[in-house]
Amino acid sequence: MFKKLLIANRGEIACRVIKTARKMGIPTVAIYSDADAQALHVQMADEAIHIGPPPANQSYIVIDKVMDAIQQSGAEAVHPGYGFLSENAKFAEALDAAGVAFVGPPKGAIESMGDKITSKKIAQEADVSTVPGYMGLIEDADEAVKISNEIGYPVMLKASAGGGGKGMRIAWNDEEAREGFQSSKNEAANSFGDDRIFIEKFVTQPRHIEIQVLCDSHGNGIYLGERECSIQRRNQKVVEEAPSPFLDEATRKAMGEQSVALAKAVGYASAGTVEFIVDGSKNFYFLEMNTRLQVEHPVTELITGVDLVEQMIRVAAGETLSITQDDVKLHGWAIENRLYAEDPYRGFLPSIGRLTRYRPPAETESYTPGVTPDSIVVRNDTGVYEGGEISMYYDPMIAKLCTWGPDRATAIEAMRVALDSFEVEGIGHNLPFLSAVMDHPKFFSGDMTTAFIAEEYPDGFEGVELSETDLRRIAAACAAMHRVAEIRRARVSGRMDNHERKVGTDWNVSLQGLSYDVVIDADHEGATVAFDGGSALRVSGDWTPGDQLAEMTVDGAPLVLKVGKVSGGFRIRTRGADLKVHVRSPRQAELARLMPEKTPPDTSKMLLCPMPGLVVKVDVAEGDEVQEGQALCTIEAMKMENILRAEKKGIVSKINAGAGDSLAVDDVIMEFE
Repeated sequence: MFKKLLIANRGEIACRVIKTARKMGIPTVAIYSDADAQALHVQMADEAIHIGPPPANQSYIVIDKVMDAIQQSGAEAVHPGYGFLSENAKFAEALDAAGVAFVGPPKGAIESMGDKITSKKIAQEADVSTVPGYMGLIEDADEAVKISNEIGYPVMLKASAGGGGKGMRIAWNDEEAREGFQSSKNEAANSFGDDRIFIEKFVTQPRHIEIQVLCDSHGNGIYLGERECSIQRRNQKVVEEAPSPFLDEATRKAMGEQSVALAKAVGYASAGTVEFIVDGSKNFYFLEMNTRLQVEHPVTELITGVDLVEQMIRVAAGETLSITQDDVKLHGWAIENRLYAEDPYRGFLPSIGRLTRYRPPAETESYTPGVTPDSIVVRNDTGVYEGGEISMYYDPMIAKLCTWGPDRATAIEAMRVALDSFEVEGIGHNLPFLSAVMDHPKFFSGDMTTAFIAEEYPDGFEGVELSETDLRRIAAACAAMHRVAEIRRARVSGRMDNHERKVGTDWNVSLQGLSYDVVIDADHEGATVAFDGGSALRVSGDWTPGDQLAEMTVDGAPLVLKVGKVSGGFRIRTRGADLKVHVRSPRQAELARLMPEKTPPDTSKMLLCPMPGLVVKVDVAEGDEVQEGQALCTIEAMKMENILRAEKKGIVSKINAGAGDSLAVDDVIMEFE
């Protein structure tokens, strides 16, 4: 076995690899840029070597710098993680020339399958059903438009060397094809150092289902079931699960056997993933093969008990697979939610800054599939820590939260509670959106496609409107919490002589536009909150004032609340909702109803920066008349280009920013007459 392993990556995947290497007794080496000097993967590794400035194209994807780090450390093997150099044949070739093992497939397999154009041709030659498209190189935007018309809109423009949703655009017309071609080329060049683009038909109403394969260098290959990855946004996966709620055993077997055959055809040896588009009749079409470890691999590990990172390392060391296809059994159900540093209330635009609070739910220590069938498992793969910085230079993923249960409904409910228990402050994040998806009837039924987010949230995410049943449970919990806080305030020393503050029993709770008059009857075990009209809820829990997480029981069912302070009550976040809950005495509530509401400032004649980022270009000048939908400027953040457009017709009166400027959220880019 290897005596030292270098991880040519960063963030959560670097930390993930380090954990398995540590379990196997293999010392690890981390590499880091200036932006990652204090990163978690640097702290976890046995050694760490600096490789350059923050931009990935000046550090993490510069092969010479990574090779220098390997030489300095004396590492015998390199695990590339995903992204960066993980599917770079030149990197694998450089390692081979240096006598260093690549924890991944052979160079030939990377070239054949890692390049999406070549892999499509090989699949077609092997009589694998593929999505119609143009596999040749595309010279310019005019040719992209011509090809798009020949295929028929809508089309997907994709980076040949791409992955992780980078360098991908859907075009519904000539203008979008022309614009998307250039943006895809730019993103591909910045993310992968390869700007080649190909075009294929965009299949509407598809499901995205992928097969995990594992092969060794001795001709053995197996598949470890499938993952459903249909919940996507901007072509990037958000929620994954294993197995798929859609497939039957016959389809799973057919897809798995085809995937292994394709892997063997290119001499594959390592963990890899074959991705398919599956239609409503369970017809499946080869999409691509990812010649690396997938982001979503933990759900496969949870239902099979196979440590994929360990298997990759053993295969790279020349070992034979110790698992046969008959050994692969799928147990229970696993769900993964990707926690991103992006603001769902601002169109999911990237958010950067310091994590002032980062408290994931408690992880399950150990789990053996099939042995502990009634347990609930929580796993959190992360690369950050409280007090750390979320940088604008890299992918916005903070963590991958996974839950396992004996069945899908149990796994989903465990995920709901885990999301409610996950405390993240200091940046915008998508926890509310993830909670909303977990509660969505279409997701719960398993009847979803890759169009789920676009169809269910066509105008973006604006928070969750909870049912009155849920609101009553929250109101009861907040009334009981307010009583606890009032008791503490009543006991504050230094009060005036002959003055005693008494805690009443009658209160008014207002939230989400509703108002409830309640009476609290408390005892040592908890409190009974009676609502006007006769219904009552029993509340218990150990919340004390100042706690930012309240784990309560209301009417015998768990209720987890993230708690903040507002004047006269609480800011409550739970199940995707962000609520201001006011608990007042009857007289205070009466007076509060007379208070006028504060109106927000008028920004209708301004273009505000929706996220922290860099101005790539400004498309208009002062005095220009702009039309609705016209491109005004391009902002880049976390390797993604975002074109800001005019919401209505107007005349540009002032421009406050130019190309190269760094902007914060809500900075005024330009103003209109």
